[in-house]
Amino acid sequence: MSNSRKTRLTGDVKKLAKASGFDLVGVCSADPPDHWASYLDWLSRGFSGEMHYLARNLERRSDPKEILPGARSVVCVGLNYEPKSVACKMPDYPTGLVSRYARGDDYHIVMEKRLQGLLTDIQALMPGTSGKIYVDTGPVLERDFAARSGLGWFGKHTNLIHKKKGSWFFLGEIILSLELVFDAPVTDHCGSCTLCMDACPTQAIPEPYLLDSTRCISYLTIELKGAIPRDLRKDMGSWVYGCDICQEVCPWNERHATPTSETAFQSRDGLENPDLGKLLRMDQQAFSTKFKGSPVKRTKRRGLLRNAAVAMGNAGDRRGIPALSLAIQDKEPLVREHAAWALGRIGGEESHSVLNDALLTEQDSTVREEIRLSLEETDVQSSNKS
Repeated sequence: MSNSRKTRLTGDVKKLAKASGFDLVGVCSADPPDHWASYLDWLSRGFSGEMHYLARNLERRSDPKEILPGARSVVCVGLNYEPKSVACKMPDYPTGLVSRYARGDDYHIVMEKRLQGLLTDIQALMPGTSGKIYVDTGPVLERDFAARSGLGWFGKHTNLIHKKKGSWFFLGEIILSLELVFDAPVTDHCGSCTLCMDACPTQAIPEPYLLDSTRCISYLTIELKGAIPRDLRKDMGSWVYGCDICQEVCPWNERHATPTSETAFQSRDGLENPDLGKLLRMDQQAFSTKFKGSPVKRTKRRGLLRNAAVAMGNAGDRRGIPALSLAIQDKEPLVREHAAWALGRIGGEESHSVLNDALLTEQDSTVREEIRLSLEETDVQSSNKS
């Protein structure tokens, strides 16, 4: 294929991507990822926590040609997800926080549908072209290829930052057998700024460009399936699903990020500041109904109620005690354990009474230990006041 034809074809592919609704598009080679050694080191240091899937299919992750024999190019796209702010009066009850990306519909469904349409268009343009699409879930180091294709640079928080768009965008890729013209990567523009590192309440960014997922609030509220480490709960604030702090403080977002026009990513009713009491009272049917087609369903009911209990405890609001009184009787030990912690954090005679009553019937040894520790804390609080 001549260079001029390849250039025209690349331009046509990019036009198709923009016509498909993507905000960003770039093209890079299908060579092995540039940061493969760093990725293996990150895994070896245990920073992936319980995300064991990240260590699977390493052979395929190491080279796109293991995914698609004959791969020559990777078309990388970005789709803005920042929802428009919903005007509402200040609530007079304890509320939680949901990461912006999860307030609307599941991005996997939205992105995969568009990428599949884009691949079909490319194959119509160049019959015989083979391709594979990925959105977050496949054995692809997508940030690596997106950076190589010029969609942005790795911020110190490890998210990709675009100079004119910020970092509120999803990534997707199409690995192609088609030879295209490659874009140049962009340079790092973080400079000496450490706002994202300084703002992280759990110190999950121990050094620039390195994330310890095991301390990240997004990991703790979504990926971690068991109990949240006790020493990290108090620093999680009101987050019940994900966390945006490191991106919220980023100057590139403050200066350049704009709300998305994508209707699928606008905040669902009640997800901008969800009522923690209502979350804690959710049964399985209510959870399944409310979060159908939402990323939040990933936590399952027990994970979301666990997170809501921690947020309620951090709110320190005695109005949360009735909801926690129900949660400490939940069928899920994980929920009961974190409800006990929350009651201990709120403290007071009412919390102490609820914890005492729960201890009389609790059979799970882990939950009993949590109740015991929380009772000790409420005793200390009472003695300090007297």
